[in-house]
Order: sequence, then structure tokens, then C-alpha cells
Amino acid sequence: MGELKTTTPRIAIPVPHSGDREYAERALPQYEEAVRGAGGEPVRIELDETPVQVMKQIERCDAVLLPGSRADVDPQKYSADRHEKTASADAKRELVDDLLLQDAYNLHKPVLGICYGLQSLNVYRSGSLVQDIESAIVDSKIDHSAGRAVAKAHSVKIEPGSRLAEIVSASKTVAVNSSHHQSADAVGDGLRVVARSAEDGIIEALEGTAPEHFVLAVQWHPERSVNDAPELAESAKAIFRAFIEAARAKHVELTSEVESASS
Repeated sequence: MGELKTTTPRIAIPVPHSGDREYAERALPQYEEAVRGAGGEPVRIELDETPVQVMKQIERCDAVLLPGSRADVDPQKYSADRHEKTASADAKRELVDDLLLQDAYNLHKPVLGICYGLQSLNVYRSGSLVQDIESAIVDSKIDHSAGRAVAKAHSVKIEPGSRLAEIVSASKTVAVNSSHHQSADAVGDGLRVVARSAEDGIIEALEGTAPEHFVLAVQWHPERSVNDAPELAESAKAIFRAFIEAARAKHVELTSEVESASS
């Protein structure tokens, strides 16, 4: 049992929103349960702490999961004027995401971004966002903001040969839920598009281009689908399994570095 405990990777998850505690407390447990279900230990990162306190917590974590949020990333960060439908930014969440991503990129810790997490990652890597899909793509037949009431909102077309295709064992399409009104536009440095909405071409997943660093971000919510019908649950579980596997490998690497440094 002792050995199993030492290889359980710790996953840093920022509280989704600093200004809406009720939403945050409702949303966060789904991410935590999905992480536990795949063999990881979730670590909540509060948004009211100092950068020093946050960094202290992050030091002991092996990977980063950036969850969804009711906020939108501040358009000033990608040099754009605010669209009338863009939600208020959450400066505290943005700061914590940036600290987490800085540490993850410095030490090659695995990253999984979900919904707002994909947008946050893309902007961190100097990409930009479509601020309101409905306004940008007038003739789209897809309701990207269908929300949690709709288990399967649409399908996404996955890039053959990508890490994501390997993870979900699919080179064509997978069914997903959908709960967003923004998406990636210009793709950030060191990221590439690996899935698009089959019907309207909206970017649905990004992954890192460095083969030795696990970076994956999806625009849908796999944490909501892990207990759904197999059509949705299988790919959702596979994403969390692959992420936790990468985190476990990083945990072993970081632990051995600490041990060799202290010996």
C-alpha cells in the first residue's frame, strides 16, 4: 500500500471563480472526482492567496488542471477590444492560472485545460480568442452554449496522428458536450489544433507541440461525461487516464530528483 501512495500524483486545480463561490463549489467536485477516478490526488488552489503561497502549493504538485469558469479571459491580454457579450474577467483566477502555467512550462509538468482552461492556456501562450461564437459565425447550426442539460451537443473531428487521437483511440470523430461561447482563434506558441467542431470548424482541442511535455486542452467538459453513456464516457475517461499517467511519470521523475539531490 505504501508504494501505491508514493506514486499517486498530486494535481493542482485552481478554484474555478473568485467572485462566484456557489458556482465554484458546485463545479469543482466534478473535476476532483474525475482526477481521483483516474488515480490522482486533487489539490485545490485558492484564489485569495499571495503568489508566494500559491507557488509553495504548486511546488508539491506534479501536474496542472485548469477548469472551466464563468469568467472570460481579459481581452486586453490579447490586444483586443472587449466584445459586448464578453463576460467580466476574473483577475485572481488569471493570476493563479499564469503562475500554474509558468511552473508547468518551466518544469515540463503535464497540463490539462478544460473549456475556459483551454482559452486561458492559449492566451498565456500569446494566442487570441473568438470573443463570441454566435456573433462571429452567424450561420452555425451548433449551440456551443448548450450547457450541462445536453449530454451530447455535437461531435468533434480529431486530427489523425495527434496525441489526442491516440488517447481516445479515434482518428475521426467523438461526441462531446458543449458549454461555452468563446473559443481559440489565433493559436498560441507551441500549440497546435487537434480537433474542430465537425459542423462549423470551431477549434475544440489544442495540444503542445513538444513531444516530451504533455499539454492538452479541450473545449468541452470531459469531467461531466465520465459517468455518462459509453459514447461520451469512454473518451472522457481516456483523457483523464492519459493525463494522470503523464502526471505519475512526472511525479516519479521529480521524486527521484529530490532523492538524488538529498543523498
